[in-house]
Amino acid sequence: MEKLFVAHTHDTVLCFSNRGKVYWLKVYELPQAGRGARGKPMVNLLPLEEGEKISAVLPVKQYDEQHFVFMATSQGTVKKTPLTAFSRPRTTGIIALDLAENDRLVGVGLTDGTKEIILVSSGGKSIRFNESEVRPMGREAAGVRGIKLGDGHEVVGLIVIGEGNILTASETGYGKLTPLDDFPQHGRGGQGVIALQTTDRNGATVAALQVTAGQEVMLISSTGTLVRTPVNDISVVGRNTQGVRLIR
Repeated sequence: MEKLFVAHTHDTVLCFSNRGKVYWLKVYELPQAGRGARGKPMVNLLPLEEGEKISAVLPVKQYDEQHFVFMATSQGTVKKTPLTAFSRPRTTGIIALDLAENDRLVGVGLTDGTKEIILVSSGGKSIRFNESEVRPMGREAAGVRGIKLGDGHEVVGLIVIGEGNILTASETGYGKLTPLDDFPQHGRGGQGVIALQTTDRNGATVAALQVTAGQEVMLISSTGTLVRTPVNDISVVGRNTQGVRLIR
C-alpha cells in the first residue's frame, strides 16, 4: 500500500513513477469498487514500461502559475517544478525529474512558494525547512539535497506543512502525534532531529503525515488488513519518544 487520498471525479491525478516519469489520469477513469475488491493493475491504465511502478500520486484541480510540484526521493533529494510544466498531458508520459539509478520518488506535494516542508527518514529523523531554499527547476533537473541520511536509511515521508500535528508510524504498528512546534526549522541538507525513536520494539519509521483533530486515519498492513482510527484517540507526545500501539 503506497498512497491513500480523497479526490473528485473531474480532478486529474498526476502519477509519478519510480523512473521519474509522470502520467495523467482522470479520477473518473479509475475503476470504482468496494473495500475488498482488488482493483485494476496500473499497467492496464497507464503505458508503463517493464519494471516501472507508480510511487507517488498527486490530485490536481487546475494548473496555474502560482503553484509548484514539490518532490522528494528516497535518497534525500528534493525538487520544485512549476505546476504549469505538467499542464500538457501526453499519452506516453513525460520526464518529471532525473533520478539516480538507486533512487526512487517517494512523495509529491502541491506548494505555493511560501510553504514549509518536513522530510522524515526511515531512521526516525526529520528536517524542517522553507521551500524558498529550493529554487524552481525544469522537469529534467535532478534537484538538490533535502536531508542527509544515515547508512541504510531512506526518506519515507514528505509533508507540506499546514494545520495540525505530525503523525509518525513505525513498521511494527506503533506511532504517535507530535505538536508541529516540536520540529525546529533548520536549513535543508542537514541530518535533522529525532521524530520517532526507532528501537527494537518499533523498527523503522514507515510513514509520516500531518493530521488535525476530528480527522480519522486508516492504517493498512502489508497483508491488506485495515484499521480506521480517530485522530483524537492517538496520544500526543514529544518528538524523542517511542509512541503507542496503533495497529496489531
